[in-house]
Formats: sequence, structure tokens, C-alpha cells
Amino acid sequence: MRVSMEQAAARVEELVERAERGEPVIITRDGQDAVVLQPVEAQNSGHPPALSLEERRAIIQDIMARAPPRVPGEPLADRSHDFLYDENGLPA
Repeated sequence: MRVSMEQAAARVEELVERAERGEPVIITRDGQDAVVLQPVEAQNSGHPPALSLEERRAIIQDIMARAPPRVPGEPLADRSHDFLYDENGLPA
């Protein structure tokens, strides 16, 4: 994530939390990269080391690979309750 110095000033707490979770946070000045926020090493902070974006993606892919295959004809989970609502999203 890249944010300008002005944006960072208004969102400092959110940016620090993102950096602590391992998300790259770069603060720019005049359109140029100026600072990278990153967490203090785990041995100094008492927190476990954050996983890199690649490590998190690998974990998600592993979980998805272990999931049971979708049964043809069954609705997707995000659509399984659509019959309860009308076209405006209100209860039917």
C-alpha cells in the first residue's frame, strides 16, 4: 500500500496496524517513495513474526486445495439464501 504523507498523517493508526500484520506500507513525499513502515522484529516486540504476503497466499491456496469439491448443481454459499430476498435486497 502506498500513501502520501498527508494521507498517512490522517491514518497513522490504521497504517501501523497494517504494517504490524505484514502488509507493506510505503509513505510517499512529492510522489516519491520516502519511508517504509515495518514492524519491529519479533524478538524485540514479543509478537510472532508477521507472515509475508506470499506466505499468506500460500496458506490460503493450501486451504482452498483441501476444501471438498463443489457439487455441481448446488448453489454457491454466497447465493444460497437469495430466495429469501427480493430484487431490492429486502426480505421477501
